[in-house]
Amino acid sequence: MCGRFALDDHVDDLIQEFVAAGGDYRDWRPSYSIAPTDPVPIVRERVDGSTGEVRRTVDAAVWNFHPAFMREAKRPNFNARIETVASNGLWKGAFASARAIVPMRGYYEWTGEPGHKRAHFLHSADGSLLAAAGIYTARRIGEEWQVSTAVITRESRDASGELHDRMPVFLQRDVWDEFLSPERLDEAAKQDMVQLLTAESEKVSGTITSYEVDPRVNNSRAVDPDDPTLIRPLDE
Repeated sequence: MCGRFALDDHVDDLIQEFVAAGGDYRDWRPSYSIAPTDPVPIVRERVDGSTGEVRRTVDAAVWNFHPAFMREAKRPNFNARIETVASNGLWKGAFASARAIVPMRGYYEWTGEPGHKRAHFLHSADGSLLAAAGIYTARRIGEEWQVSTAVITRESRDASGELHDRMPVFLQRDVWDEFLSPERLDEAAKQDMVQLLTAESEKVSGTITSYEVDPRVNNSRAVDPDDPTLIRPLDE
């Protein structure tokens, strides 16, 4: 699964990395402990209503997918399984036309028994930024629109599989354009997209490695998300 991740890039770094036009998320600052319901940057494409042009931007989203038609949920919806993202009523509309990339430096998984959990940081072996496939939606709250997002997950492979049975679907650069395109997918195209994500994420999963980190990251409420030592290897 993916229940906590780190992103140490600034908005300007993300704009450059994803060749985006900009965005309104200037309040974002690097965080080494991002948990469900926290705000996160997402990369998305939308059609400009005045010009008809497609714009790619870096925007703020709440990591808790909540479409307008859904009542308040007891638990946050932050991961969408690739096996059902194209068919489940909660996800399928967004998967058809509101796909996004959720940038990550890496994410955390845990092993061991409760009270003695060991924390592990999973990341790209070469240290490069990871582009997780996601979906987003928007709903009106009072006078404002709130964008929310979920990360698409799949069965784990390689280093991820040693720690947990699920992992994010990560995308290589050469499929970003196709994945982010706001053009609505029909049923056949949605299945083609699932196949593309499955194949591409297989390639990226082989580049994921991990190391153990300080178990103080276990407590998302007590830990300081601004602390870069959270992703430092435990044996350093």
